Amino acid sequence: QVQLVESGGGLVQAGGSLRLSCAASGSASSIYVIGWYRQAPGKQRELVATVTNDAWTNYAESVKGRFTISRDNAKNTVYLQMSSLKPDDTAVYYCNARVRTTTFWGQGTQVTVSS
Repeated sequence: QVQLVESGGGLVQAGGSLRLSCAASGSASSIYVIGWYRQAPGKQRELVATVTNDAWTNYAESVKGRFTISRDNAKNTVYLQMSSLKPDDTAVYYCNARVRTTTFWGQGTQVTVSS
């Protein structure tokens, strides 16, 4: 089992920045890929960015050049640095981790970008 706890969400003006953190515990050393998804009201949950344990990253086209994902394996923590935020980035952001064929989710953190 893996437990994921997100932090760092909040309210920010358009053009601003936020950094999300996701701390993993439990069988965190078994995580292969970890990252972030988001869900806006009335929309499906979508991938934002992921990183593997050998540092391969994957980003949604909509966030490339604005968001950066990083992973501190010693702290079992993944970060999402978000810059140049837009109102369209408003959503609940969920941490996601995969161990073999099992997927784990955090409880989510709200990010609201005002225009």
